[in-house]
Amino acid sequence: MDEIDFRLADGRVLHGYDSAPGATDRLAVVWHHGTPNLGTPPAPLAAASERLGIRWISFDRPGYGGSTAAPGRTVAGVAADLSAVLDTLGIGSCAQLGYSGGGTFALGATALLGDRVTAVATLAAIAPYDASGLDWYDGMIPSGVASLRAAAAGRDARMANEELEYDPEFTDTDLAMFGGPWGWLGSVAGDKAMPNGPDGAVDDDRAYVLPWGADPATITAPALLVHGTADRIIPSSHARWLATHIPSATLDTHENLSHITILGQAERALNWLHGH
Repeated sequence: MDEIDFRLADGRVLHGYDSAPGATDRLAVVWHHGTPNLGTPPAPLAAASERLGIRWISFDRPGYGGSTAAPGRTVAGVAADLSAVLDTLGIGSCAQLGYSGGGTFALGATALLGDRVTAVATLAAIAPYDASGLDWYDGMIPSGVASLRAAAAGRDARMANEELEYDPEFTDTDLAMFGGPWGWLGSVAGDKAMPNGPDGAVDDDRAYVLPWGADPATITAPALLVHGTADRIIPSSHARWLATHIPSATLDTHENLSHITILGQAERALNWLHGH
């Protein structure tokens, strides 16, 4: 795994990862991490990645890990960062896989990068805040509602909310996932992801409640939207809304799976990307 500091035109540093440097014969898949995580490619998918010949490309979003914070960033902003990474590495096109809020950033980049994205898959993505006909907060856990309502009130309000304890209300089946391969999440989450302060999580949440700057209806690449019906961190109504507004989308919902247990479907999503 190569770790690379990409120097961007605006002076920021984007800390990135390349699992197979120079491997032009492999399918480049961009991993978009959740909130609040590092961008390290998903270790639980390592064996499947080798079997399929995947080259993971990823980066810590601004404010996470070794990447410079960018207050005011939007969902659309990730497209320019990703383009800079791909251009630097000499990669023409890629597929994308995003988990949780990372799925939202993957969709935003796909909408803006056109033919450069061959396919995109998301696990529990968030729909636009201004989504017509969607009760955006309905079904969310109280801590999530509090964080995102604070973000909608402004960056200062969301920063103040960071002092409050966040309760994800994990179920027994969620906790069991942490005892298996996806316990890997513990190595990329929380304080480990934000050694320089909470900017990453604060600016992610702000991005979710600001206009995307990208229209999901313009996505033409095949899109797979995977979501669990028992998800209370990002309710499955978000996936249903996205599926009706992305012409190329396939909705893949799973009864009784939650925000954590949906990760058990990640390998299937990776196989789907490889097939497209």
